[in-house]
Amino acid sequence: MSARDGKVVVITGASSGIGEATARLLASQGAHIVIGARRLERLEALASDIRAEGGSVAYQQLDVTDLDQMKAIVLMAQKRFGRLDVVVNNAGVMPLSPLEALKIDEWNRMIDVNIRGVLHGIAAGLPIMREQGFGQFVNVASIGAYEVSPTAAVYCATKYAVRAITEGLRQEAGSNIRATLVSPGVTESELADSITDEGARQLMKDYRRIALPASAIARSIAYAIEQPEGVDVNELIIRPASQLT
Repeated sequence: MSARDGKVVVITGASSGIGEATARLLASQGAHIVIGARRLERLEALASDIRAEGGSVAYQQLDVTDLDQMKAIVLMAQKRFGRLDVVVNNAGVMPLSPLEALKIDEWNRMIDVNIRGVLHGIAAGLPIMREQGFGQFVNVASIGAYEVSPTAAVYCATKYAVRAITEGLRQEAGSNIRATLVSPGVTESELADSITDEGARQLMKDYRRIALPASAIARSIAYAIEQPEGVDVNELIIRPASQLT
């Protein structure tokens, strides 16, 4: 029996990439998965696949920038499965551009999804975890939480913020509620599809020539979740072996 067996796990940004891969993996290991994302048709297809493989899954359309929607999906998980073990705050966007391009709407979108989305996940899950006396948050950041590169200043700032929030949560939550930061290096995903600046798009295309499969990050998340009581994996950085900088 897997240590993930029977755990109730809410995953945001689950319609593709890391979120989808994590949902598939944890469901295959016996967890009860609750998936949320804006693209409802993707969630429906993913849920159908998981059920066809014998997995336990529920889904709900979710915009993490809306606190009420975040509370609703967490409450649905608790009511359906009787508890809440893990919230994986995975939803994120990455429309890179130079600061001088002044793409302010894109800056605000990154702040709303990448920072407020994580805070909303915590705000929705923490009261339940406090009441039941256990739980875990897995916040997905980026290698950009540790270094800054041209065109990525705002994106990296949001991921530095996720790193700070996760560490603050670890210190405040106490020994019964675990906090894990997962920071992927270059990973296959749709993140770069939102880049509208042509220069940034080309830089990212070159940067992402070698990328990890999303399943590699899913396995890292599963590793953090499976640890026994009293063991809190605080930070994981996962890079392609050839990514030296």
